[in-house]
Amino acid sequence: MKVTQLTKIFAFSAFLLALMLVPQSCGENEIDEVVEKTAHDYDYKVYWEWNETFLQIDRYARGYRPGPGPRALGYLGLSAYECVVSAIPENRSIADLYPGVDVPKADPNLEYYWPAAINASYSYLMERFFPHMQNDPNPTVTNAFGLIQKTFTKLHGQYAQETTEEILDRSEAFGREVAAAIYAWELTDAPGHNAFLNPQPTSYTPPSGPGFWQPTPPDFSRAMFPYWGQVRTFALRQDELTCRPPIAYGEHPASPFYSQALEVYSTVNTIRNPPPGLADWAANQRWAAIFWSDDILNLTFAPPPRLIAILNQVVANEDSDLAEAAEAYAKMGLALSDAGVALWNSKYTYNVERPVSYIRRVMSQQYPEAANWETILDATSVGGPYGMTPAFPAYPSGHSGFGGCGGKILSSMFEYNAKHPGTYTFTDLCHQLRTEFLGTPRVFTSFAQAGEENAYSRIPLGVHFRMDCEVGLEVGRLAAQRVLELPWKK
Repeated sequence: MKVTQLTKIFAFSAFLLALMLVPQSCGENEIDEVVEKTAHDYDYKVYWEWNETFLQIDRYARGYRPGPGPRALGYLGLSAYECVVSAIPENRSIADLYPGVDVPKADPNLEYYWPAAINASYSYLMERFFPHMQNDPNPTVTNAFGLIQKTFTKLHGQYAQETTEEILDRSEAFGREVAAAIYAWELTDAPGHNAFLNPQPTSYTPPSGPGFWQPTPPDFSRAMFPYWGQVRTFALRQDELTCRPPIAYGEHPASPFYSQALEVYSTVNTIRNPPPGLADWAANQRWAAIFWSDDILNLTFAPPPRLIAILNQVVANEDSDLAEAAEAYAKMGLALSDAGVALWNSKYTYNVERPVSYIRRVMSQQYPEAANWETILDATSVGGPYGMTPAFPAYPSGHSGFGGCGGKILSSMFEYNAKHPGTYTFTDLCHQLRTEFLGTPRVFTSFAQAGEENAYSRIPLGVHFRMDCEVGLEVGRLAAQRVLELPWKK
């Protein structure tokens, strides 16, 4: 057959087309497809670093106990979550739930180094949440504030070795933009913004009369955060901010109220002077009471961030990825903040007096030695009084609310799943190196157990009635439930 020039051209074209259609094997010259990383491809450590920093700062933050601490954690967790949510395929932003929030979105066509965005977000907000510490005359306080810049610089240097300068700059700029948007919204919450500057306002006068809270011995401090119930919430409704009423007040020895006071009085007295056979019980009760206290400024972090300290331990134990950490810290912060608002709204709705006041005034009529009765709460290691009581009404208990709230959030994230089909056994190492008090680690077989011990530890400490603890747990768990019900998933 005669082969024309046109035939040759057609044959060569067919050969080229065949080459294009043949599957290519992996060779040395093949260019790998660029796969965009999600938050699941990074670890939890940026969250661990920043929340450890928060715990160190919170220890010395005047005016941060009890409400401003969890409120700050709420905004910090929300901002960091919004920084990274576009890199969590199964999750959605929750910023659109809040009128007035205008959070920028990551550009889907650009690459980000997600831990760097979170690093910038925490740095931006923490400087603004603790401004009163920057120029404090106490160098310990200013050194604590300086940890913000140190943490940012440390992580920035690490990330500079792991990504390009362009991506790092873009990621940090995005983190600051998100944080600025969240902070602009935070500014619109007048009752909460910078409330730490005036924690005991002179404008508040507590009601007087039998059963109502009044400043307690030995320091007789003014009421702390009497208006905190007006602070904005993230998930709780307005009609959920007041808990059920307390047991009716009574002074008769047969009344339920008297019985609750008698339990506190007898428990503390037994701890101080245990009879034969109860020495071990008394020692364990004292240990639990002191272990969960966290009441004293300059000694430890505050009670609400204690749940963050536990979360830090858990994410490290579980080697969580960035996506899991982002959701866990956001949920914990929002829930603790809402719990604080509901607890303090309820406290100043009912204004129930503290055990020390009732025991000294009422029970001393039957037990004369009760006239000078003291709690076990001890602040002498930092120059404070012994036998003190927190300066706000008893009912419901703040510790109990934060414990119930944090326990429920932790359970929702780390219990009853494929990795942990049942409950989660852990050792709380929060105070293992403390020497000022008994901080020996305690073991728990579930997060609920830890939260309940946190709650009922207030009875042997002498600062709460049982009803305070029971209802405090209810308030905290409701706050957690409402946060868990937010539309986190797509």
